[in-house]
Amino acid sequence: MSFNMPIYHHPDFGAEKFANAPDVVFEYAPMDGVAPDGFHSTSMFPEYFKVDGEWKLAGESRMDSCVVICEDGNLAVIEPRNLKKGDKVILGRTEQCEDGIYLHCSGFIDENTQLEDRFVFRQGRSRETSYARDYDKLFELLRHEKEHGFILWVMGPAVAFDADARKAMQSLIENGYAHGLMAGNALATHDLEGAYLHTALGQDIYTQKSQPNGHYNHLDVCNKARRSGSIPQFIKDYDLKDGIICSCVKKGIPIVLAGSIRDDGPLPEVISDANEAACAMRELAKKATTVICMATMLHTIATGNMTPSYRVMEDGEIRPVYLYTVDADEFVVNKLLDRGSLAATTVVTNVQDFITLVAKGLEVID
Repeated sequence: MSFNMPIYHHPDFGAEKFANAPDVVFEYAPMDGVAPDGFHSTSMFPEYFKVDGEWKLAGESRMDSCVVICEDGNLAVIEPRNLKKGDKVILGRTEQCEDGIYLHCSGFIDENTQLEDRFVFRQGRSRETSYARDYDKLFELLRHEKEHGFILWVMGPAVAFDADARKAMQSLIENGYAHGLMAGNALATHDLEGAYLHTALGQDIYTQKSQPNGHYNHLDVCNKARRSGSIPQFIKDYDLKDGIICSCVKKGIPIVLAGSIRDDGPLPEVISDANEAACAMRELAKKATTVICMATMLHTIATGNMTPSYRVMEDGEIRPVYLYTVDADEFVVNKLLDRGSLAATTVVTNVQDFITLVAKGLEVID
């Protein structure tokens, strides 16, 4: 079955509420990193702003940010901390044209499609949910995105704790099903530990048996990588050949590693400054058309907050951004839904099983 891209439906700007709406009001940012009072905060949905009588879509949007009118008349969506003194920041706390601002939640919904039965069972997502159709849809989507989109993987360290999961993810990367990777120090450290010593946190990644003095293994990996000066040089110095990070490096896949206060090492490429890490993640998330988050609550929430439900392509086409979150804990996947995302698909399962099923479904492993 081939993938069919949903068609985007623009608002009816000929309607009375659009025609009679005022232009937006703006104020200048009073200082770097500070928005004027009453600033408008963006959502994950497409938002239009009436500037000089013309309704304009904010293109590269994200949640919880300001909208700035640029000198060329275009709109830039900027995190409040990144505002510059003098930026023209749009004001307004309404979303139905009253302040020249319109929030468009139904752009990808066919008006002729509606749920016939209002009382239905099993609409939530839990361990009891059947995900068979979700997997089929994901296979269709990834085959399309391999050639026409940007697939961004967001991973926790659990993906690297199992030999089969590492092999499955490596095969997906090598076969073109990854265009970017975001993670923390732990995923990269333990995946490189698997490549160097066949362990993760000192346990054999196949047998799960703890090795003698294995608790030193990840520390030795961090230390040696820091001595090498970079992850690519560490891979070269020790002739590492398998796993997630090795495959990304060899294929030239961009990696953003955002650090935390508890990191060991960390590895040389880990960005320890939280704001710098968020900006680097944001630059990669801007390109994404499909995002798959696996077993990492904090990175999942961060990525969800900086990823809109739509993407304006270079040819002007507006398409949805597909967002998946996979975790064995229902609480974690529901945190993504709590951000108000109607575009998120949640899967409650073990991530090792998930990634292996995806690799088999795409026929990159037997």
